[in-house]
Amino acid sequence: MEHNLVLYNTLTRKKEKFVPLHPNLVGMYVCGPTVYSDVHLGNCRTFVSFDLIFRYLLHLGYKVRYVRNITDAGHLEGDNDEGDDKFAKKAKLEKLEPMEIVQKYTIGFHDVLRLFNTIPPSIEPTATGHISEQIEMIQEIIKNGFAYEVNGTVYFDVEKYVKEYNYTILTNRNLEDLLNNTRELGGQDEKRGRLDFALWIKAKPEHIMRWPSPWGVGFPGWHIECSAMSRKYLGDQFDIHGGGMDLAATHHTNEIAQSEACNHTTPAKYWMHTNMLTVNGTRMSKSAGNGFLPGELFTGNHPLLNRGYSPMSVRFFMLQAHYRSTLDFSNDALEAADKGYKRLMAAIGLLDKIVPSSKSNFGDLSEIKRRSYAAMDDDFNSPVLIAELFEAVRIINSIYDGKLTISAEDLEDLKSYLQSFVFDVLGLKDDQIGDADNMDELMQIIINLRNEAKKNKDFVTSDRIREQLNSVGIQLKDNKDGTLWNKI
Repeated sequence: MEHNLVLYNTLTRKKEKFVPLHPNLVGMYVCGPTVYSDVHLGNCRTFVSFDLIFRYLLHLGYKVRYVRNITDAGHLEGDNDEGDDKFAKKAKLEKLEPMEIVQKYTIGFHDVLRLFNTIPPSIEPTATGHISEQIEMIQEIIKNGFAYEVNGTVYFDVEKYVKEYNYTILTNRNLEDLLNNTRELGGQDEKRGRLDFALWIKAKPEHIMRWPSPWGVGFPGWHIECSAMSRKYLGDQFDIHGGGMDLAATHHTNEIAQSEACNHTTPAKYWMHTNMLTVNGTRMSKSAGNGFLPGELFTGNHPLLNRGYSPMSVRFFMLQAHYRSTLDFSNDALEAADKGYKRLMAAIGLLDKIVPSSKSNFGDLSEIKRRSYAAMDDDFNSPVLIAELFEAVRIINSIYDGKLTISAEDLEDLKSYLQSFVFDVLGLKDDQIGDADNMDELMQIIINLRNEAKKNKDFVTSDRIREQLNSVGIQLKDNKDGTLWNKI
């Protein structure tokens, strides 16, 4: 089957046919996490989205080198050249070495993505492991006339750059507006221009993470890290660069500038960005108090959640929205996704119980397959693919109920289709408990026994029921409407 994969390119603001720079080979770089705290759901949404993209490219037969970095140095609190280093600040708070902070949260990040069943990237470079590459790139940018050094700090010269290149090509913002929205340089400011940003920052005496450089002891700026690592592993130009949409305006804009100033070519052919998360229609953020971590979502231990949801239910929920659409978390939406996911897995579980007939009378499976590929070829449209999968669910249930028939050949074809799209492409797996069709009824009996123990003030028994269920991966959560259960 011929595929005409098209994807939305932020750089051109339109959908384009995907043509890799080298036939059958794809180079993809995605900005990874800054590992100074627990990974948040916005990051998870981005990485699940690019896992879907990675999986589909592999499914189409491409050999993909997927590079996703770990930022473990140089990311300051203000996301630019001001404020404390995020790692140093957390290290002081927790009385640990900065690299202990890095190790702790890198492990946590990997644990969460493993729960979401994401395939690890081909290469996962760290910023601290590529200091020499960053220094070398900065030296080339200075040599090309696009950077300058002041008192041990090296700045990128945006004013010089805009004379030859389009600094706002990625976001299409007005340069004058950018300048007007940037504060005036103070008398103590070392920068020549208001939009200039640091490539290398001189370390203050108290700064813990520091490296020697041609300009003195210091540490890299946040943006140069990704430019240096993508260049090392994917070359001066590669196919796809991705990340959350919040990175486009500053981080990715500066990446393009650095790479063009060094290599005289734009780094990526296609730029892809995932959209933001909202909670009950309001943007998810720490300051709004409506943010929750993946672990809280899985356990339900958060005031905004009625109960916990399994990682696969959450992954399914994320994939029900297109990666460029806003994803809104609400209890109703999560409940609906959980039911939909369980319905899909239940139908797949029926396949081995179906006895084939001499012929099929349910229609044309090839048409469902064609529409499924068409959905994914249209900028990885997972919501439309999921709608097609539920058409297959309808057929399976009707065959199982004896309303339709299926031949042995079509049954194998149906199994192959579901394996490809449910497990290989969407990256789902069956994390349901056992094979019991009446699990809800069984759990209700246990909940009633526990409630009876509590009513009789037999708290030892009620606590033991909760603890023993917890030991086999089932969590109980009491609320005003009763007791709910979920797998953890």
